[in-house]
Amino acid sequence: MTIAPERPSGTTPQPRAGGAAASGPNGAVLAGRDVTARVRSGRDASVDAVRAVLLVAVVALHAMMVGVSVGAGGPVLQNALEHQAWFAPVSWIVQVMPLFFVIGGFASITQWRGLRARGVSPASYVRGRIDRLVRPALALVAVVGAVLLGLAMVGMPAELVATAGFRIGQPLWFLGVYILCSALVPLMVAAHERARVAAPGLLLAAVVAVDVARMSSGVEAIGFLNLLFVWLLVQQFGFWLADGLVDTLAPRAKAGVIVAAITALLALTAGPYPADMFVNLNPPTVCLVLLGAAQLMVFSLLRGRISVLAERERVRRAIDGLGKRGMTVYIWHMPVLIALAAALLIVNAATGIALPEPLSAEWWSSRAMWLLLVGVAVAPAVSLFARFERGRRSGSAALPTSRSVALDALLGAGGVAVVLIAGFGPLPATAALTMLGIALLGSGRIGAALRAGWAARPTTTSSTRMTQARPAGDARALADS
Repeated sequence: MTIAPERPSGTTPQPRAGGAAASGPNGAVLAGRDVTARVRSGRDASVDAVRAVLLVAVVALHAMMVGVSVGAGGPVLQNALEHQAWFAPVSWIVQVMPLFFVIGGFASITQWRGLRARGVSPASYVRGRIDRLVRPALALVAVVGAVLLGLAMVGMPAELVATAGFRIGQPLWFLGVYILCSALVPLMVAAHERARVAAPGLLLAAVVAVDVARMSSGVEAIGFLNLLFVWLLVQQFGFWLADGLVDTLAPRAKAGVIVAAITALLALTAGPYPADMFVNLNPPTVCLVLLGAAQLMVFSLLRGRISVLAERERVRRAIDGLGKRGMTVYIWHMPVLIALAAALLIVNAATGIALPEPLSAEWWSSRAMWLLLVGVAVAPAVSLFARFERGRRSGSAALPTSRSVALDALLGAGGVAVVLIAGFGPLPATAALTMLGIALLGSGRIGAALRAGWAARPTTTSSTRMTQARPAGDARALADS
């Protein structure tokens, strides 16, 4: 993501000297490439820093959730923190996904405005975002699907393989939703610029309506509409932050928003909503919107101090390194965690060394070493697979169309949804790879290539076939007629 410094409302970030410019009003030079990589506007140190911290926090939290043990029925892989009453209040602090989308909204609006100022079309912008997000997902599905298939073939229990695939796929909901939110950025920015309050107001109404419909009908599937409404709304908070609207509030007003949001959360969770913010994630509810508003204000209050710390040279280098590999860290840390859990089971089987029972005193005392081990193991995996996040798409003279990139975004999100719902078995993995592959190559390019191939095929008309089949005299007669 490209981050721009704070600026007055309604302005666009100016490109640095020497930046590549698009050719023509539609940005034809940038068509078919990862155009988002072509803008190098100034970066906001506080936003970059918070994004890096949130990424580390997510990895650490998921590491803490890994519970591996050996029960009477064999190996057990579980979420150690699930259904723990004490974790509900803790989740109000460690549920950071709303702030992730706020930061993503800040990055997206500044990036899109910079590209728009250079003449890049909305379709070209979306094409670039799809390239950046789908490529690492394609690599993940291919590698994980192949590894799990191999493990099943060598005799690993099918239930354990399925559990591993389920746990690996769980965090991918973020990628699928983020693909859709990124694809809608040009439309959502246009709505924001026309109606900075009304646009999020309508989204909030949609979120509440979905919650009410789900709870009153008992049909949980209705709630998954909020995978789009909730996160598009929280993304709009990032637009406010980028425009400086949040910074116009006095510290007392920001504190008031925090208190109001927490008070509303207390009221809602005392009623029909669960107190655990991770339960509120599936499906997303209005509670996450309130949590996002509170997190936005906390960040705004601390932003100056964060910027000072983030400008230190060593800190800056660490932040930049994580920023360039953010999606790789996110999607690959869970396979690494599952691999480490499998290694513990292998050591247990080979040596007889007992594994501590999850949440026991011994288990808690080993968490520091476990987190260190996770960090050491994630680093080489990220180094190996980061190339897929940094890679560039081959150039194309054809401009993408709105219809083709809309289809590509749906295919990209759909491919992620397939493994999220059905796992990494041979059939769902193949379906997901097909969908992700089409999204990456571009349905428009594939369609154009197929049409070109069809047009270039050797054609044999019925008249020609008749001429070839008839004797010469018949052919002359046909020609005369």
